[in-house]
Formats: sequence, C-alpha cells, structure tokens
Amino acid sequence: MNELDSKPARRAPAKRRAAAAANARGLAPPAAAEPTNRRAELVRVAARLFREKGFDGTTTRDIADAVGMRSGSSYYHFANKHELLMAVMEEGLRQGLARTHAALADETLTALERFTRLVRTHYGILHDTGSDFIPVMLYDWRSLPTQYKRRIIELKDRYDAIWQRTLDELHAQGRLRADAKLARLMILGAINFSATWYRSKPRSAQRVDLDELAAQTVALVLEPP
Repeated sequence: MNELDSKPARRAPAKRRAAAAANARGLAPPAAAEPTNRRAELVRVAARLFREKGFDGTTTRDIADAVGMRSGSSYYHFANKHELLMAVMEEGLRQGLARTHAALADETLTALERFTRLVRTHYGILHDTGSDFIPVMLYDWRSLPTQYKRRIIELKDRYDAIWQRTLDELHAQGRLRADAKLARLMILGAINFSATWYRSKPRSAQRVDLDELAAQTVALVLEPP
C-alpha cells in the first residue's frame, strides 16, 4: 500500500451526502438543470396556498402535490415549512422593492408624483395577478420563528425607507398634516388592509379598479396645495 492508499478517504460534500440520503429514501432531487426553477415554483405555489388556506392549514404534502413533486421532495430545497414561509415573504419584498425602484426611476418626479406612484405600486403588489407573497406576510407574520425574521425585517426596513423619504418631503411642504412616520404606518396599514376586502372582480356592478383606488387614497391623505 502506497502513501496515497494509506490516507483516509475524503467524505463527500454535505450537499452530495444529503442528495444521496434523499435518494435512498426515494426522495431523489430534481435533475441538475431543474433545482432553481423547482425552488421558484415551490415558493410561488406555497404563497398561493398559504394565502388561500393559511400557513397552519397548508401541509408540505399540499404544496408538493400542487407542484407535482413527491411529498418529501421539498426538503431538498427547504429544511422545513417555516423556511419556505420565510422564502415566500422574502420573494414578496424583493419583488416589491424591484417594482418600487422601477416606478420611481425618473429622478425628476416631485414628491407628490413619487407618493402617487408609491401608493399605486403598493396596491399592485397586493392585488395584481400572482401577488400572493405580501398578503402571506401580513397574515402569517406571527407564524414565522424569530430566527427567520431578521432577514425579512431588513428588507422591510429598506422598503419603508423609500416611503419615509417621500413622506418627510411632503410633510416639509405642508401637504401632510400628520407626523410623517405615523403617517407612513397609517397609510401602509390602510392599504395593506385592502387585502382582506378588495376584489378585482366584485359581485356588484360598481367596480373600483386599482387606479381609482390609489387616486382616492392620495386624495384622502394629502392636504390640498
């Protein structure tokens, strides 16, 4: 036996060992080209089911069945259901930040124009097709364990800061009577609550679309010039 033969064999990387264990249990991971898409699909479907049935009312089997995976395959992507819940909230905030930055990309916008776009964009984040992520955060925040909340709070603080800068400017211009920080909490709280009552296709004929809803919100909040 030579020197190389006498060395102990290296252990396989942790991810490879986990994949082998999953395979032994009949939970083989997706093909190499699929994990990213599968993960995104799990997050999207979980968001829809969490919104429809609640976090506690949704099982990992429900999610796996809706995606067309084996019941334990989600554990290849997420350690547990709480980690999946965190991913749903994180995706919602990342999308919200991206949409908000895009809406405010024009640096010539006035404070009023920025506020108007912030309001309309936030309604869209809550109510546009496929926008289940932030409502889940609103409904199931208490279901997320403390150790998972730090990252979500960091992203939420970044989103709130965008609003706060605009509201501070409106307050300095005399367009906002209330304290700017309190106004932010109240305005976002009111818009967020629309997730419990607004329907894009109401039963009555008197339909209010998101543009009108946003315009009414701005008119309700701001003082006339």
